[in-house]
Amino acid sequence: MEDYPKNFQEFVSRFQSEEDCINYIITLRWPNGFICPRCQCNKAWKTSRNLIHCAQCGHQASVTAGTIFQDTRKSLRLWFHVMWWVMSQKTGASAKNLKDTMGFGCYETAWAWLHKFRRAMIRPGREPLDGSVEVDETYIGGEEEGSKGRKIVDKVLVAVAVEVEEKKLGRVRFRCIPNASAESLIPFVQDYVEQGSTIITDGWRGYSSLKEKGYRHEVRKITGSGESAATLMPHVHLVVALVKRWLMGTHQGAVSATHLPYYLDEYAFRFNRRLSTHRGKLFYRLMQQAVVTEATPLKRIYNNL
Repeated sequence: MEDYPKNFQEFVSRFQSEEDCINYIITLRWPNGFICPRCQCNKAWKTSRNLIHCAQCGHQASVTAGTIFQDTRKSLRLWFHVMWWVMSQKTGASAKNLKDTMGFGCYETAWAWLHKFRRAMIRPGREPLDGSVEVDETYIGGEEEGSKGRKIVDKVLVAVAVEVEEKKLGRVRFRCIPNASAESLIPFVQDYVEQGSTIITDGWRGYSSLKEKGYRHEVRKITGSGESAATLMPHVHLVVALVKRWLMGTHQGAVSATHLPYYLDEYAFRFNRRLSTHRGKLFYRLMQQAVVTEATPLKRIYNNL
């Protein structure tokens, strides 16, 4: 059963203390009750130091170990409030806005927290796209002026896949790729789209082996058609326009190529949940991942490791 505050008033009422936050983490980490990792005993109690003490073997498990909250010096109430605020912003939050709103001492801290959240937004083993899926690539930052074919010099090439649901937008997937070769594009499709689905692309030869890989392939050739790419594949081109607008609007385009994949993860997380009735649902989904995602040290975040 999904258990989350549906609005800010419910959030404030629910998480009034560190104990409230600890208990919520315990509920999310062990929804069916704590099982000791050493002896598999299901009888335990919580100590005053927020450790789960096994009644049989005496093993003590940390509530926050192995989560993004591990070894934090900040209160869990602050973490929860920041997560709620970030998830309640429909277009996301920049590090500067987070710093100013939540009173962080420096920009780098706010930036690091947002990246910790982004690393927890993508669920391993998430369901692949299926049905009819439009696939294309785009340069984040724009094409290199005067380049021929699908080359990339200083820009980032991103593969984009969008489900088409009765002429509406379904879920999306992104991946930064080194080039537009079959070696980059076909694995992208295989990793994110169910076999047997209909893949809609333009006439680029990088997609020509899709049928051999178990997909139905619908080619919409732009050259000589008299139609624009946006007309022939409107859904994927709309998503491309939206994500570029988001990067420019929320982040003023100040996103490095090194960290772009994580910003795209955030956009996919938000886009795929855009129809959620309550903003608290996004908080809940992020919390679910936060309690199973190990904290990333700041040095690793800076170096994109």
